[in-house]
Amino acid sequence: MSKKIGIMGGTFNPIHFGHLLLAETAHDQFGLDQVLIMPTKNTYYKQMNNLVSEQDRVTMVELAIADNPNFVLSKLELDRDGTTYTVETLRQLTTAHPDNKYYFIMGADSLFHIESWYEPAEILRMANILVAGRGSSGEGSLLTSQIAYLNDKYDASIYLLNSPNMEISSHNIRKRVYNGDSIRYLLPREVADYISRKGLYGRRDTED
Repeated sequence: MSKKIGIMGGTFNPIHFGHLLLAETAHDQFGLDQVLIMPTKNTYYKQMNNLVSEQDRVTMVELAIADNPNFVLSKLELDRDGTTYTVETLRQLTTAHPDNKYYFIMGADSLFHIESWYEPAEILRMANILVAGRGSSGEGSLLTSQIAYLNDKYDASIYLLNSPNMEISSHNIRKRVYNGDSIRYLLPREVADYISRKGLYGRRDTED
């Protein structure tokens, strides 16, 4: 039986309410059967530092999505050796479940850079793209133009998500922890408690 599966990848270092709201919006707006929350391992454009382990990031995701049956942790990319490419993830998923339809969830910044990704035409062929806008109406106009350009060039299926704008970033959360500032209301309490209990982000790091 065919299912509509969302994919939301990221370092999730740490996962926060911005991630969760975007995934929930995609689920509701497009009637997805489930959303795979997929921590990345290594990407070709950004290397993870070693200040937080893969298991820490997995545990924080598990804590964040435990009360939402529509979200499922996927370790597909973590379990694969070598550099992570989105196109290989989609190939693996479509080979295992060829009847499913896949919806890749991303922010506007990623959509503007997607042509620099490995095999972008294949990504846009295998998955619908659900993109969240951010910021001013001017930026919204640029995003609309980018969607039209990619849809036309690649015969892609790219759709805009009606997600509320939440200016939360993992980088800012890590910085606040390092500086001893509160991170309450930025991420689930269970994740904040885990960060405190494990003493994560006690040293400043530079990953975006």
